[in-house]
Amino acid sequence: MMRITNISVYKVDLPLEHPYWLSGGRLKFECLDATFVKLETDAGITGWGEVCPIPHYLAAYARGVAPAVSEVAEVLLGADPTGVEALMQRVERHLIGHGYAKSAIDIALWDITAKRAGLPLYALLGGLQQNELPLYHSITCVAPDEMARHASEAQAQGIAQFQVKLGADGDWQNDVERLVKVREAVGSGPLVYGDWNCGADVLTATRTANAVAHLDVMLEQPCATTGECASVKAASGLPMKLDETAFDTASLLEGARLGCMDAVAIKLSKFGGLSAARRARDLCEYLGAKMCIECTWGSDIVTSAALHLAASTRPDRLLNTCDLSGYVAPRLDPSGPTRASGRITVPDAPGLGINPDTDLLGRPDLVLG
Repeated sequence: MMRITNISVYKVDLPLEHPYWLSGGRLKFECLDATFVKLETDAGITGWGEVCPIPHYLAAYARGVAPAVSEVAEVLLGADPTGVEALMQRVERHLIGHGYAKSAIDIALWDITAKRAGLPLYALLGGLQQNELPLYHSITCVAPDEMARHASEAQAQGIAQFQVKLGADGDWQNDVERLVKVREAVGSGPLVYGDWNCGADVLTATRTANAVAHLDVMLEQPCATTGECASVKAASGLPMKLDETAFDTASLLEGARLGCMDAVAIKLSKFGGLSAARRARDLCEYLGAKMCIECTWGSDIVTSAALHLAASTRPDRLLNTCDLSGYVAPRLDPSGPTRASGRITVPDAPGLGINPDTDLLGRPDLVLG
């Protein structure tokens, strides 16, 4: 039986290609704080995980990852990594909550398990449904004309789905102009959706939505509760995508019951890792919701993990995924997946298919074993 012998945790800054405003104008990002977890085994197989929380978005804290890993080390060290979900249940009993930190551990365990089997990870998550996956492009909340320019540039690279961040300046009419100009810039056909990241109240979101109800657009998480999002959808008649309020089985069932989960973001760290995200994926396939399968942010490791889950998802239920590593530097594995003609291809090597350059990671912040 294989055993986990060592745990290493690395902290790495990931500068963004362009400054990024979160919806609601809450924060301007120029550099992200990613944490990488390496699990080593007595069989010589190494697994990698990654998590990259962003402030003011979810209940997650980048500097909380290493202490959480240290807390559960006594459960992991000496354990068999190939019984991923059973081992993660033990981790959960030892440390309740902190799913974002556990997400990196869970990904690393799946990486080891797939490598041990000699299979790409998607083979263990349901099998390959499609290897070239549709991408969306996220447009930071800047002036309407600037957003339209970003959309046109991404469309020229083959992108056909556009997430338009809203609410940066507190003027709902500017948000209407953002949606109108991006819709005009990309023409009919491509998917355009406006994302508030919970930054709007029902009245503001409804006024915005009613002003663009004549357009072919979708709304994403305008308000802080699923019930409020349902009210905005009912008032405008526009389709709705949930994100922040969809994070476990109960919240997914609520979104379906209220009829406002036409689409949903399945983010690995939001659910607590691949194990929980896979269960959420299977439920959403049954409920009929389209899914964006990704994570909060990160580099090549977490991007690859999301791609494996997306590749094993029914094509008619997969809305899109995201090349998270394409928005940041450095690339930890230069041979990792990159966008091409608006799509991205899942790795087919055993495990995640990612071999990070440890020189770029530097010295580990924490070593346990």
